[in-house]
Amino acid sequence: MKNEGQFADSRFFFSQLKDAAGLCSRTGRPVFKGFFNESEQAAAEPFLRHLGVSFTFWGGFPDAERRMLGVFPENDDTDTRLFPIDSVTATFRECEKVDHRAVLGTLMAQGIERSCVGDILIEGGRCVFFCRNTVTRALLDGVDRIGGAGVKLAAGHSEPLPAAHGFREIRTTVASARLDCVTAALAGVSRGQAEKLIILGEVMIDACPCKNVSQSVAGGNKITVRGTGKFIIDDLDTVTRKGRLVLSARKYI
Repeated sequence: MKNEGQFADSRFFFSQLKDAAGLCSRTGRPVFKGFFNESEQAAAEPFLRHLGVSFTFWGGFPDAERRMLGVFPENDDTDTRLFPIDSVTATFRECEKVDHRAVLGTLMAQGIERSCVGDILIEGGRCVFFCRNTVTRALLDGVDRIGGAGVKLAAGHSEPLPAAHGFREIRTTVASARLDCVTAALAGVSRGQAEKLIILGEVMIDACPCKNVSQSVAGGNKITVRGTGKFIIDDLDTVTRKGRLVLSARKYI
């Protein structure tokens, strides 16, 4: 299947998906696996469609990046309310420094596998993270510090959630919507250098590696350039008087 080669242990990865589909078929009940990162989701989707199963990904909130896979019996609604996902809020003094690495390290120190943890959202004095509901109680009872900060954990979260990312706006012009042109503009390199990055598999569109330098890019696409960062294309339709395209994008920071 397409994209299998991007995983160190692709056989295990795809056998997990096949096992989930088989278990759902045998029991007639939804089966949940996860959490999956964006590249894993992109690889899993065509494989699951090929199997002919009903499935969806959900991370606990609409804009989640790490999302759990739900495989559902035929003709059942893929109801996100069925996903075994909890949110947990950690509060701490705003002067304390809590970052993504410290949160993840604390959770792993509790014996929690990475696949049981979804997105981690942080703002001053508050962190909200999503996890499989089987580990929630252990975290609530066992965690009172994250890094050097004393924290208080509680089940659930209040809206609005902390912002997942900051962005830097990018606005420039490109000769065309080809991937090599867009990559050059986003990464600040020459078109020749962009072409080399693409051919080497260093550029992804919507989490899928793309080695086609002439692949067309459109608004809504997410472009990742390894070593440079990730970008979301907001608009690539406006044409200048000189016939160039206006590229409006945001870089994740």
